[in-house]
Amino acid sequence: MTLRVVLEYDEVVNSWAVYCPELPGVNSCGATAEETAANFKEVAELFFEPSDFLIPKKSKVLQMVV
Repeated sequence: MTLRVVLEYDEVVNSWAVYCPELPGVNSCGATAEETAANFKEVAELFFEPSDFLIPKKSKVLQMVV
């Protein structure tokens, strides 16, 4: 899967930030661009990791490839 991510340097706090417009709330930060990208990769992997939450009985589970 390929995601569009935006990596920005913030001079005020002297650090990097990264976010993905397609995944609201999935973002990260770091001291260097490389560290920030690695942090984001970890966060994105956790976002897509299956969880054990309970699904209501009248719901359907679909498998989709994106």
